[in-house]
Amino acid sequence: MSMQINIVSIFPGFFDGPLGLSIPARAEEAGLVEYRMVDLRDYTYDRHKTVDDLPYGGGAGMVMKPEPFFEAIDDLKPQGPIVLLSARGRPFRHQDAVRFSVGHELTLLCGHYKDVDQRVAEHLATDEISLGDFIVSGGEVGALAITDAVVRLLPGAIGDHDAAATDSFYDARNLSAPSYTRPAEYRGYKVPEVLRSGDHAKIEEWREAEAERLSRERWSAENK
Repeated sequence: MSMQINIVSIFPGFFDGPLGLSIPARAEEAGLVEYRMVDLRDYTYDRHKTVDDLPYGGGAGMVMKPEPFFEAIDDLKPQGPIVLLSARGRPFRHQDAVRFSVGHELTLLCGHYKDVDQRVAEHLATDEISLGDFIVSGGEVGALAITDAVVRLLPGAIGDHDAAATDSFYDARNLSAPSYTRPAEYRGYKVPEVLRSGDHAKIEEWREAEAERLSRERWSAENK
């Protein structure tokens, strides 16, 4: 059974290019995943197809209305997680991608403008997720990142499983070791000698040590 990923957005065309390339495209062609784009404006009833309104209590910016989101979900009747992309959400982690990838359906709700009516977060979404402590133009960027992270974990999406299994974050919070390729020297910068030694035991030892060092430096820097 293939996985279905529903993306609810006022800009469904945003995804046409990225999902038609590389691993997301190959996974769809192989029947591993089906993408369903849902235009939020299809669930509006005025001639302007209005999806936003002024915030109660005043303030700057516009707030996305709850009705189109709720009615889109009523129509989809999704069986899996419903994720609202939101700056207030917890940061997306590899563990989330793993959890989503083992299900049969995932629905991503893309916010836009100043905010989304809080009733969508509290009474419709099962998860509220962000990409990190920064602001982008809309939830489409986050939805695309999550889709890519999930799809590449589907069995058969990547031909070389070992390549994925040695990625950063595949194993909890561990980063991967640095990678090098030919030429062995470029502009005076050399590939570490151990990687050219042919001694696989020493190479593996070096990679483990480098991964541990980089992980330690990354998490200690974040905790400062």
